[in-house]
Amino acid sequence: MSAIDNTPSNKNFLSPLNFRFQIKKAPHINFFVQKANIPEISVTNLDTPNPFVKTPYPGDHMNYAAFNISFKVDEDLQNYLEIHDWLRAFGKPEEYAEYKKLADNQSWTGNGIYSDISLIILASTKMPNYEIVFTDAFPVSLTGVTFTTTDNDVNYIEASATFKYTYFTITKI
Repeated sequence: MSAIDNTPSNKNFLSPLNFRFQIKKAPHINFFVQKANIPEISVTNLDTPNPFVKTPYPGDHMNYAAFNISFKVDEDLQNYLEIHDWLRAFGKPEEYAEYKKLADNQSWTGNGIYSDISLIILASTKMPNYEIVFTDAFPVSLTGVTFTTTDNDVNYIEASATFKYTYFTITKI
């Protein structure tokens, strides 16, 4: 591409509707995910003072923001309880046996404390284009569920979960 001709080869915009979500630890939630984000990423910087102005230099530590999803809750609460029970297990609310059961599972099975999460970005043709893998993810919060009788229409219940993770990678499929 020359400086005169800067027309991109792919003129399709990225659609917010074209994604799939997969998490091995909570398979019932995959179908019901309504929103997911690619989190913010930043690097720390170091300012070096001099007599006139501080000069910034890139640092050596990455900062990954939390990964958030919103999902519709199924009427059997299966998807909500998957995240709830996962949080509860490593939070040890009643006894250490809950945590031990979780910790005894090998990490590669996806049933331990951590589970990798995949966010698959689809092209305009609905074919997989990129896969974003959040490594060693675990939930840190789950919103409550509110029931109400004052709505004029049926607004199905939606919940949100926030995950922390070690890092994420973006791979072209």
